[in-house]
Amino acid sequence: MKVCIVGGGLCGLVSALELAETHQVDLFERRPVPGGCLGSYRIGDYWIEEYYHHCFSGDTSLLNLFDTLQVADRLVWLKGTTGYYVDGTIHPLTSPAEILRYPHLTLIEKARLGLLTLRSRRLDAPALDGITAKEFILDNLGPGIYASFFEPLLKSKFGDRREEVSAAWLISRIAIRSDRGAGGERLGYLRGGFRHFVARLEEEAAKRGASIMPDSPVREIRREGDGWLVDGEAYDCVVSTLPPQVTADLAGLDIAPVPYQGAACMTLALDRDVTDGIYWLNMKDAAPYGAVVSHTNFAPLEWYGEHIVYLASYFSGRLPEGLEQSMLADFCRRFFVSPDEVHWHRLAVDPHAGPVYTTGLRSRLPAYEEHGLFLAGMFSPPNYPERSMNGSVVAGKEAAKRVLARYPDA
Repeated sequence: MKVCIVGGGLCGLVSALELAETHQVDLFERRPVPGGCLGSYRIGDYWIEEYYHHCFSGDTSLLNLFDTLQVADRLVWLKGTTGYYVDGTIHPLTSPAEILRYPHLTLIEKARLGLLTLRSRRLDAPALDGITAKEFILDNLGPGIYASFFEPLLKSKFGDRREEVSAAWLISRIAIRSDRGAGGERLGYLRGGFRHFVARLEEEAAKRGASIMPDSPVREIRREGDGWLVDGEAYDCVVSTLPPQVTADLAGLDIAPVPYQGAACMTLALDRDVTDGIYWLNMKDAAPYGAVVSHTNFAPLEWYGEHIVYLASYFSGRLPEGLEQSMLADFCRRFFVSPDEVHWHRLAVDPHAGPVYTTGLRSRLPAYEEHGLFLAGMFSPPNYPERSMNGSVVAGKEAAKRVLARYPDA
């Protein structure tokens, strides 16, 4: 059978890997290289992701795929420290002692927050789909914690849609980030970067017979008898990993949209650390980015020979005018960095970086098969109520499984 896969991110590459041994697979990717949000820059003699990434100990499907692709020997478990930037001051929030010293929550509020973190893994997150995160926090933790701790985080992540976000997303996010000890959160990373993982996925899919075509955006998908025409070429089956509304436009079909937001992530390099050893620094103060992610306070500095920092920003609709300049200027001013100290900087922009997990989203997620098309991606059930690399691996495999079940004799 001749299968078309639209989109060469993690989900599309996994589907190609699963289907290529038994079917003819053509994968179309609009960007120059596959990988999607797992794309990387080549800087001198090292690779660094365009968007910060790490994995978790519970990412079973992803870790098994590392084994299959023989990159598991690159996996290292590191500690991720956290902090909050408030009123121009960096407050570390990794150890119990640091949390106790944090001045912007009362002792009772800190106790409530700690108890919720402990409870989060036992809560049924999807059952909270109909409740907003704001309602849940106000009811369970009180207005002080919402105003001083959670509202700035929700605003930086979801902007004007923050009051639509469900408690399902919130609890899932807290639970997945609760694997921590006194030294920080236990997170996984591949020595040399996730570029090696993407390259092995691409290599193995091609070895099994898949044709992976970068610089090849799909412009039209049309039903033709029992099959499909993709930009005029005939296929028996189409797997789309694009956002459902984008697939609907390409195919002229009625597929329920999933709310998405864009991401603008700046990566830059310096000679020194500017976040006091903290990996993940959330911004409470108003800034053109919501977090400063100091990659080399997580991965060893000697891998790169320079300090690497990400500035994370989310947006809806159009990218704000002059965002690149304002992000860099604000960072330099706020962290006392001369522009001359910045070795290099790059800005990655994706208008469909991930779903906005609004209330009621669980019931609106598209099925793996809609109108004869197969759909899988960040909008699929394994990526609810929070997206992850592991969720995309599972979704890619599930889509391939359904293709094979739908065409058993092909």
